[in-house]
Amino acid sequence: MIAIADPVNAEILAVAEDRLAGFQCDPFGEIARRSGVPLPLVLDRIVAMLEAGTIRRVRQTLLATSLAPGALVAWRVPAERLEAAFDFMSKEDPFSGHIVIRSTDGDSPGSAYRLWTTLKVPQGYSLRKHAEFLAARVGAEAFKLMPAKMLFALGVGHVRRRGLEPGARADAPGEIQSTNLVLLDEEEWRVLTALKREFAIDEIVEECWVARAAEAGLSLERFFAVAEELERRKVIGRFSTFLEHVKPNAANERVTRYNALFHWRVAPGSEVAAGREVARHYVITHGYWREGGPEFMNVNIMAVAHGTEKALVLEHKAAIDAHLREAGIPFDYTNVFWGGRSEIKPSEIAPAAFERFHRTLGNDPEAMRAEDGEALSSA
Repeated sequence: MIAIADPVNAEILAVAEDRLAGFQCDPFGEIARRSGVPLPLVLDRIVAMLEAGTIRRVRQTLLATSLAPGALVAWRVPAERLEAAFDFMSKEDPFSGHIVIRSTDGDSPGSAYRLWTTLKVPQGYSLRKHAEFLAARVGAEAFKLMPAKMLFALGVGHVRRRGLEPGARADAPGEIQSTNLVLLDEEEWRVLTALKREFAIDEIVEECWVARAAEAGLSLERFFAVAEELERRKVIGRFSTFLEHVKPNAANERVTRYNALFHWRVAPGSEVAAGREVARHYVITHGYWREGGPEFMNVNIMAVAHGTEKALVLEHKAAIDAHLREAGIPFDYTNVFWGGRSEIKPSEIAPAAFERFHRTLGNDPEAMRAEDGEALSSA
């Protein structure tokens, strides 16, 4: 009932992890239709897996890259402070998302940067200033902000990626996703806030949006209309069941064991082509054009892949390397940063939450406002 290897659960999860793109008026019904599993059984199994911790959370994701300034951040933290820094980012800072302690196979450029996080702040506030606050708080010696210039892949889907052969890829290159920010009005923020909150167990029901519409103070019809407009404006991600993919679940299964952050340095001008070719490989869950700077040998393409065996993850990497060369996109430097301890959580992006956080810690939120030109990009 709770194992991902259970045939019924596998059918459900192959759809529910990352196949429901955009806003779904009837998400659980859509999972049932696409998986061929009857709706009552879909609801029962998702509830059971959520109660057991096989599923970590059920939620409507947002394309927060369109809603808030953000970046991947690498932190250089003294070894004796590393675990405490991880704890603060994961437990105390709601604006840090994916928190991972990473390592490389031997000393290499950037290997002293062990703590990696995603970081977002609400529109109008300074990502740099919040990062400086965090650095002082956790005792980081240095940090590197790496906002995405472009996105090429964004979607996990661990269950459907099982058994992939190295080099397996789509017929077409990955699509480009913009990182331009979108401005929302008060009603849109109310709907978005109601949409993005995780579903409690008692909310896993067929008409799951009725209570959320009431929370936003809208009729269901109006709630759907605003949500669909938000999707048109490309701020809605997907409806998703997120699996526990780091620790063994209640059925003693590991969804994945190795989390690899790949780096490549390609020639200036070929970043878009390279990113799209990397992203067409099914093993890639996240792909970006980010500038690593001299700290990371000026790499400019980054991508994430997961796997249960390290050697197989490296075979996937080798296949991508070979494909880039075959596609006429050479690179002159590459590296792999392996994930260890990690905590994955959505980043808060609400202005009121940011203001409350800093006031609680004795900081003036107004002093955290962005300077001219600071909040023009995201991710």
